[in-house]
Amino acid sequence: MHIGKSPAGADGKHETGNRCRGGLLRGACRMTARLHKLWRDSSYNACSNRSVTAMPDEDLLAAALRRILPAARLEEVALPATPAVRLLLLQGDYPRDALSPDTVQRVMDNPLYWIFCWASGQVLARFLLERPDWVRGKRVLDFGCGSGVVAIAAARAGASEVIACDIDPLALAATRTNAGRSGVKLELVDDFFGVEGHIDLIIVADVLYDRANFAWLERFVARADQVLIADSRVKDFDCPPYRQIARHSSCTLPDLDESAEFRDVRIYLAD
Repeated sequence: MHIGKSPAGADGKHETGNRCRGGLLRGACRMTARLHKLWRDSSYNACSNRSVTAMPDEDLLAAALRRILPAARLEEVALPATPAVRLLLLQGDYPRDALSPDTVQRVMDNPLYWIFCWASGQVLARFLLERPDWVRGKRVLDFGCGSGVVAIAAARAGASEVIACDIDPLALAATRTNAGRSGVKLELVDDFFGVEGHIDLIIVADVLYDRANFAWLERFVARADQVLIADSRVKDFDCPPYRQIARHSSCTLPDLDESAEFRDVRIYLAD
């Protein structure tokens, strides 16, 4: 899936916006790195959702965005290759001008990674919707669900139950509202180790950028019959029993003007 950019105008504002969104990408990656370090500690007691349920999910998400990016807003996006999946994401034309130093610092300190739909998530979502036999009638767990894109795709493809797991309560709120917009129901959890019962398939997108996260690969295999991982960051992935089964091009939404290597998404299977 490729989302083309409009050409820069005479004032170069579109080009500036893409450079700023690239900064948001780097900040969001730092945020996910911190979250995955917490995930690596099996004794971590995941945060409770109780503190963020005082207002409707969409109001909560909009308020969280305004605290970090006061001029930004969320907009509903139907994914180009999988339009049945609808997500609340950062508006596509933000920012139109360079971000102030204070705003950049807020983003770096508190990036909201669920306001993007990352390339690997889009590719894995499309993979499942085009090949529903992978999930039909199965109990599926989406690890680090973020915006919920892959969990939603699994539900729409016919999974009997989909568990969306993330330690960030805002990500769970985003997943819940996006699931509603996409016409599916998901079970939401904040503790991977607290999920009971048999898991047929674990689905994962965008976790391999941090080599320390490779410790999770064995845990996934031990927990489920099959594991599907989508990643665009690691090009020398050699971790049996995982093997590459697909390769597609995509980009993050909103478009962060990433280099071609980060649009190259590969899907790996362990079974």
